[in-house]
Amino acid sequence: MTASTEPIGALGSIEARIAGELGVKERQVKAAVELLDGGSTVPFIARYRKEATEMLDDAQLRSLEERLRYLRELEERRTAILESVRSQGKLDAALEAQIRGAESKARLEDIYLPFKPKRRTKAQIAREAGLEPLADGLLSDPSVEPAAAAAAFVDDGKGVADPAAALEGARAILTERFGEDADLIGELRERMWSRGRVAAKVREGKEEDGAKFADYFDFAEPFTELPSHRVLAMFRGEKEEILDLTLEPEDPSAATEGPSSYEQSIAHRFGIADRGRPADKWLQDTVRWAWRTRVQVHLGIDLRLRLRQAAEDEAVRVFASNLRDLLLAAPAGTRATMGLDPGFRTGVKVAVVEATGKVAATETIYPHVPQQKWDASLATLAKLAREHDVELIAIGNGTASRETDKLAADLIAAQPELKLTKVMVSEAGASVYSASAFASQELPEMDVSLRGAVSIARRLQDPLAELVKIDPKSIGVGQYQHDLSEVKLSRSLDAVVEDCVNGVGVDVNTASAPLLSRVSGIGSGLAENIVAHRDSNGPFRSRKALKDVARLGPKAYEQCAGFLRIRGGDDPLDASSVHPEAYPVVRRMVKSAGTEVGSLIGNTTVLRSLKAAEFVDDSFGLPTVSDILQELEKPGRDPRPVFKTATFKEGVEKIGDLQPGMLLEGVVTNVAAFGAFVDVGVHQDGLVHVSAMSKSFVKDPRDVVKPGDIVRVKVLDVDIPRKRISLTLRLDDEHGKGASAGGGERRGGGERRGGNGGGAREGGRGGAPRQRQGGGGPRSGERRGGRDAGPANDAMADALRRAGLLGKDRGGR
Repeated sequence: MTASTEPIGALGSIEARIAGELGVKERQVKAAVELLDGGSTVPFIARYRKEATEMLDDAQLRSLEERLRYLRELEERRTAILESVRSQGKLDAALEAQIRGAESKARLEDIYLPFKPKRRTKAQIAREAGLEPLADGLLSDPSVEPAAAAAAFVDDGKGVADPAAALEGARAILTERFGEDADLIGELRERMWSRGRVAAKVREGKEEDGAKFADYFDFAEPFTELPSHRVLAMFRGEKEEILDLTLEPEDPSAATEGPSSYEQSIAHRFGIADRGRPADKWLQDTVRWAWRTRVQVHLGIDLRLRLRQAAEDEAVRVFASNLRDLLLAAPAGTRATMGLDPGFRTGVKVAVVEATGKVAATETIYPHVPQQKWDASLATLAKLAREHDVELIAIGNGTASRETDKLAADLIAAQPELKLTKVMVSEAGASVYSASAFASQELPEMDVSLRGAVSIARRLQDPLAELVKIDPKSIGVGQYQHDLSEVKLSRSLDAVVEDCVNGVGVDVNTASAPLLSRVSGIGSGLAENIVAHRDSNGPFRSRKALKDVARLGPKAYEQCAGFLRIRGGDDPLDASSVHPEAYPVVRRMVKSAGTEVGSLIGNTTVLRSLKAAEFVDDSFGLPTVSDILQELEKPGRDPRPVFKTATFKEGVEKIGDLQPGMLLEGVVTNVAAFGAFVDVGVHQDGLVHVSAMSKSFVKDPRDVVKPGDIVRVKVLDVDIPRKRISLTLRLDDEHGKGASAGGGERRGGGERRGGNGGGAREGGRGGAPRQRQGGGGPRSGERRGGRDAGPANDAMADALRRAGLLGKDRGGR
């Protein structure tokens, strides 16, 4: 970001605009911009430069960074337009003020439209034929008879054969003029946005091929009410030639006889009115022609783009939110784990991973169809679990997960002395990891098909450390991601990964190169150098030793040092998030307390007796000193939730065991726009519809629950034939009333929101409590209840398929 931030006319500087938008002081924005331009990252600024920005947090800094990018692009375009108009000799003071006052790219392009170099238009040809005086004359004096006035402009040499041709040329000139009036176009665009709607119809003969878009076969909804998933679904249906979309300027039922409000606005703008004068009808027809052939078409293109951009922005936000949940899921920690990558024909891949993440054993078993070696598979799993002191079983949630979960349940029941706990884990992206170059380096001797099981086990131990090895776009927690801007999506997801990794911190002596590459100030090249240095010289004993890494200069060290942890090193502070630049502050604290660094760390009594204000100096203000004291109390604390499991109700093992009115403990597995899926230990996840989440109105279910939350729910209704379970978080709700397992209400021309879905999982039987992890899976994109309008991602598709809302699994593995 190097473009100018000089004042831009009446708008003030870029920093002033951003400050106004974010509700902060201009000096805060200036400080942040200066740091960003100087190469500092958002995590570094948010954590270690609080005094400079006066406590801007990472969310504010991300918004600032995004707006800074947009406004600088706007300034570059403004400069280019000014230069273009100036070179044409058409830039006067009024036009320059208009251009400099444009607040958005759309407004800027509206102003530039009449001056934009374009192909030779009908209006241009007409002007060259000398017909502009005719157009101006009829517009300014409608008392003139058009045909009579046009007769004076007939000229075969200029291609004007008769009065009709002259009038056609004059109409082309006025049509272009009407369509290039920036203020008018801006006003009509906003009116169409607020009053208009999208209408969708199925193309003739496409009903069967486009069954997944059936919700949109006869559909209409206002622009302002369309959620992002519907917009993207309709655009996809149009792209696949199933749907025809029409952008209607207003609801047809509100239309009146005579000219539309849009035509009336054009006419009013140019002083056109039907007062019975000779040229009035011709001018009115010209307005109608301009609206239908130029203005409406132009606005339709603009609003399509606006709809797509708004939908993309929301979809990217949902994707980023889901990714953050997945990355910051509770880590099981250093516990021996067995990973099961389910499959039918090709078998279930098994990997046992030690507490350190090292692979101890691998195997392939065939418990399911067609081989059906159930008992032999159980014996193999029991032998591996016993030999390697396995504590946890991580089961991938894809194809055959329900059947594999039952296998694990039988193992737990048959071998209670092993004290195993089974947990369903999102396997999204595991196959991508398996075939990646890094997996080949990390597990060079292992068959590609077994690497997925290793990844599943490790992502239960530490989701963040494992998932950073995969391109975030491949984790599959977004809606319609292939319809989104690649640049916008990548930028947003990379920011999420960067924030999560730096928020948790990284052990420099155990971290993989992909994990290190996400640390502030470190890219893939430096990460490889750190690993190479570690391999050649042994573990780092201090943060200072990082300076010995090839190409890790002062700036990189400044940015990364505070986020890298060295446990058991020469300096206990190196295991904390205290930045080395602030170590002198800690030394002063140690001196004041009359103790040693090692004795001060974790000593709550002594630390709370120290007054932060006494250690403030010219370099470190109160916010940083306060952060240091908090960190010293609990050095290297992990902000992620504590790993825990839901204990399912004994005797409730299949959907038939559920009864309306039952109170159960479960874990949220997925969150969508229409509600949340909850695993209560039977073959189907239940649905808590958004309307059953709270006594007050809930706009977004994500405001109430997130994946991994342990919740208490009440069974409202059970539909065994359809395998649907309706739940509520309102434990005093009466069961059996208004409890449709399909959930949802009809909206917007046949659009139905609701449905049920989620994992089909059977709990363990026998002595050991049946459990399910908290702090886990992704939130998923929205979907229309009852029909598949193109699943947003594999994780959500699997959840909906297991809920009976999609067809059979699309092939086994």
